[in-house]
Amino acid sequence: IGSVRPYVNFNAKHDAEVLHRAMKGIGTDEDAVLMLLTARSNDQRQQIKAAYKKAYGKDLVSALKSELGGLFESLIVALMTPPVLYDASQLHKALKGAGTDDDVLIEILASRSDQRIKEIVKVYKKEFGSKLEKDVCGDTSGHYQKLLVILLQRSRTGPPSEALRSAFQDLFAAGEAKLGTDEEKFISILGNRSAEHLREVFDAYKKLSGSDMEDSIRGETTGNLEDLLLAVGKTLSHIPETLHSSGTGTDDDTLMRIMVSRSEEDMLDIRDAFKKKYGASLSCAVAASGWRADHRRAR
Repeated sequence: IGSVRPYVNFNAKHDAEVLHRAMKGIGTDEDAVLMLLTARSNDQRQQIKAAYKKAYGKDLVSALKSELGGLFESLIVALMTPPVLYDASQLHKALKGAGTDDDVLIEILASRSDQRIKEIVKVYKKEFGSKLEKDVCGDTSGHYQKLLVILLQRSRTGPPSEALRSAFQDLFAAGEAKLGTDEEKFISILGNRSAEHLREVFDAYKKLSGSDMEDSIRGETTGNLEDLLLAVGKTLSHIPETLHSSGTGTDDDTLMRIMVSRSEEDMLDIRDAFKKKYGASLSCAVAASGWRADHRRAR
């Protein structure tokens, strides 16, 4: 259900030749580079990279970086990076830069599958020589930190049906039914449940309390914890909202990260959710916004 799928008549050697010609001589045919790489899956791009190295004795990514610049260079390099390494690199950048980019932590850790998270943790340690959990704990605190750690170690499941009623009753008791909020209960339930189970819990919660779970989270929590709980609970709908916000303010890094990381995962679902929520297609929203032309062509 991604918008980018493996190219049917794929030939890594031929594609390497096309890219070599595009970068040969004075100037670079950026359109040729963009159109070829966005029409190939990430796995195919890795094969092109290997074919290029074998044919020309040079690293393709280094060659592209020497010919391109600015946001276009960043976009192409992102497309050429294996997905797990890309996520790990984005998390490292978010944690090691000036301050902490909580939006990146929330988006990646709340939306990736359990298996993907495990792979990210391994790659992060290999590439950066540090444990992801340790770096997260060093830059965060409180209940927000606890939920991030649960997401890093999670094995989110859907428990038996008899546990469903217990889950939404516990959420109701932890929030609207008591004075003050039991954040620990919110964290435990939302952090350790699969997306499918959470949808059932949220539906049952609304029937019991008459309120949307999202409204309860907003009313009972604040700040980064609120944002993370909403992202965990909403999952798919969180991404269109983030895209809409990035378009309004032309947040190129966020736009690029989502487009690249979700293009082979669930971009078609994201497009549907975006249209349902905002009444316009994502393509039209991109075209009408301040987003760069390179992003529009690569979507």
